[in-house]
Amino acid sequence: MPKPSKKGHLFIISAPSGTGKSTLIQKLLSSDKSGKYYLSVSHTTRPVRPGEVDGVHYFFTDVDNFLRLIESNEFLEYAEVFGNYYGTSKRIIKEKLEQGINIILDIDWQGARNVRKEFPEAISIFILPPSIEELKQRLLNRQTDSLDVIERRMAKAESEMSHRDEYNYQILNDNLERAFDEFVALLEKHN
Repeated sequence: MPKPSKKGHLFIISAPSGTGKSTLIQKLLSSDKSGKYYLSVSHTTRPVRPGEVDGVHYFFTDVDNFLRLIESNEFLEYAEVFGNYYGTSKRIIKEKLEQGINIILDIDWQGARNVRKEFPEAISIFILPPSIEELKQRLLNRQTDSLDVIERRMAKAESEMSHRDEYNYQILNDNLERAFDEFVALLEKHN
């Protein structure tokens, strides 16, 4: 009789915008030659940024379609952030986990709470910036947002960081290589 295949693990990664979360995740995926990690691609109503590809970075959609997906109970979690909706497909997550693939969810603390209701075994990691001042400088250096948006992101960052104790682990991203090594060690600890 064939041995049942091992299910994948669900990893929730959260951080304020500009903390380096996406950099850490992309570095992990680039070094993952075995394909054991999959970054969940969220649906969003926000505009496409330069270089982003539909179905790769996000599933871009309009508000009406997003609201239809909510009504159909298609999302594991969803939220409105800065006037745009973001949501995680329930079906895709469950299929990948059943295939033994580890899922990386890049979501905020509110989404993390919702995911933990359905997947209490999910492992959660919160990425912290070295300081609020450094976080603001990183957002300015990205040159992807207006000053008004950066100010809103900074205000939100304080609130987001107040939820870090809800996570299993916290990583201070004051040095990218050290933070990456710690990130990989935490993921591998649970595999």
